[in-house]
Amino acid sequence: MTDQLAQQQVNQTAWAACDTFRGVVDAGQYKDYILVMLFLKYISDLWNNHVESYRQQYGGDEARIRRRMERERFILPEGSSFYDLHEQRNEANIGELINIALEKIEDTNRAKLEGVFRNIDFNSEANLGRVKDRNRRLKNMLEDFAKPALDLRPSRVTEDIIGECYIYLISRFASDAGKKAGEFYTPAAVSRLLAKLAAPKPGDTICDPACGSGSLLIRAAEEVGSDNFALYGQEVNGATWALARMNMFLHAKDAARIEWCDTLNSPALVEGDHLMKFDVVVANPPFSLDKWGAEDAPADPFKRFWRGIPPKSKGDYGFITHMIEIAKRQSGRVAVIVPHGVLFRGGAEGRIRQALIEENLLDAVVGLPANLFTTTGIPVAILVFDRSREQGGPNEARRDVLFIDASKEFTPGKTQNVMDEQHIGKILEAYTNRAETPKYSHLASPDEIAENDFNLNIPRYVDTFEPEEEIDVAALQKDIERIEGELAEVRGRMAGYLKELGL
Repeated sequence: MTDQLAQQQVNQTAWAACDTFRGVVDAGQYKDYILVMLFLKYISDLWNNHVESYRQQYGGDEARIRRRMERERFILPEGSSFYDLHEQRNEANIGELINIALEKIEDTNRAKLEGVFRNIDFNSEANLGRVKDRNRRLKNMLEDFAKPALDLRPSRVTEDIIGECYIYLISRFASDAGKKAGEFYTPAAVSRLLAKLAAPKPGDTICDPACGSGSLLIRAAEEVGSDNFALYGQEVNGATWALARMNMFLHAKDAARIEWCDTLNSPALVEGDHLMKFDVVVANPPFSLDKWGAEDAPADPFKRFWRGIPPKSKGDYGFITHMIEIAKRQSGRVAVIVPHGVLFRGGAEGRIRQALIEENLLDAVVGLPANLFTTTGIPVAILVFDRSREQGGPNEARRDVLFIDASKEFTPGKTQNVMDEQHIGKILEAYTNRAETPKYSHLASPDEIAENDFNLNIPRYVDTFEPEEEIDVAALQKDIERIEGELAEVRGRMAGYLKELGL
């Protein structure tokens, strides 16, 4: 069986398991039950695979096997595996039994899994219905995950397949969840593009201060090309934070530090009295977040908002400012997805934007197609900031800003547009070469940007105007006269036919 076939089978079988809850529980909630069960099935299969392997190696010496298993990535407590629960699937208190098993797993693996299951209740009447209905749904789910296609032992499927299935499910849940999906998912193509623009390298520390389910961090890690990196994230939503923790575990990135906190008001990635600094910072923060904490920003203990306080109803520059402040001085790179209003709105946002440009931090502005996200149909942009351009940095002589208009680079879909590899490749080629291409990209000087009052609206810099074809009025008039003559002739013949028919 090829990896591609195995991936498809695992994805399809896991998605089919969602039928247990589809139409009964909101997609924003039932994703938690399905993803937790996938996680439990995976660690159960992995644990059993190791036990079988050591049993063969140590000839049935149970004490030695137990000591060896205690050195694994995690411990699966006795009686808490997926298979223990599957055997009890007909019990009247199956929801409670699942909760107890998850609690035991959490308690035994506190360093990696503490708090991961605290926000989900398999015994919830509010979410899963009354006892009879709840028990039937949970039994169906356990039976679905026991199917042969979801045999997740390492001898059958690779770790990559499990991790990709997790991300696949998250992407499908995003489609079902609609606007709520922005809390936990960035489209795969946009994540890949953002990660490639950020260009992390071996040895880098990588942070996403609005990490959602962690998929963008994982894509950034893949760009490194080795295991020599460290991942950090912050997420304000407790359920989504738990998804990120499980996502990291399934991708063998257990060492990632993912904090549950409000990034703008109480960041948790701190060292002493100052914010931690990172080589690469990437994010798809919530667009124009209302009530983000502007009232407390002047007294920010980390003094992040010295360029200005963003409007209380639009937190975009709050996230941008935070990201720049946690990027390492004279070397850190920042890539962030923003709504287009960030490029041109005035007031406090305009002053902050001008300050960032005058500090020579802005490296590129990339306009993306509309309708890429499940959460909004509006076009978005990527801003790339490079602290190596600031005074004293190795690229301080670079003063221009690259504008790329990739708004027409997409493949239309039924409900969403999609950026394919060739579209991403075209953007990366223009960015890497800092190339000017008519109607696609332009290098703007500081003077040019200043002349535009520091407005970054892409059409001001990339002319995509297509001249209309000239119309020969005289020829057109002749065509009209010819057509009118032909029409009169046809009408005359039709009248004759009708007369012959006596009509």
